[in-house]
Amino acid sequence: MSGEKASRGLDELAWFKSSHSAGNGGECVEVAASPGTVHVRDSKDTARAALTVEPAAWTAFVGFAAL
Repeated sequence: MSGEKASRGLDELAWFKSSHSAGNGGECVEVAASPGTVHVRDSKDTARAALTVEPAAWTAFVGFAAL
């Protein structure tokens, strides 16, 4: 895993907000996929660095989080 500074390229991705994000200002994350990487960012502060992981790492995380 690595941190990545927000860039013009990240702004052009199709971001999807977590289905667990409530509209009341709680912790919210957004995820976007691009070839070979999955990007995760704070939906309340999209100018901050996004976390970038390989698809296999994201799949493993989602599988673990679903338990």
